[in-house]
Amino acid sequence: MGEQVVAYFWEREDAEQVAGQLDAVVRRDRFQGEDDDEDHPWMVLVPGGADLAVVEPLVTQYDGWLDAGDAGAPPAVEPPPLPTAPKRLKKG
Repeated sequence: MGEQVVAYFWEREDAEQVAGQLDAVVRRDRFQGEDDDEDHPWMVLVPGGADLAVVEPLVTQYDGWLDAGDAGAPPAVEPPPLPTAPKRLKKG
């Protein structure tokens, strides 16, 4: 596994427990548009060399979730071309 994985937790204690077992870093993260500081999740930056077979059970045990970024995302598909003129609904 070469890319960094981020694990999210709602409780700081849970994030610190997992980070201690994985030798990872704990930070506070914000969701887009979230104003209340108390609602931000805690994120654990898991090192790139960590084994997912170890990380996933720990995250599940502490009610967290993983975000591997774009690692598993399919390649972007180019959208179809846009029309160059308005579409006529009535024949005239």
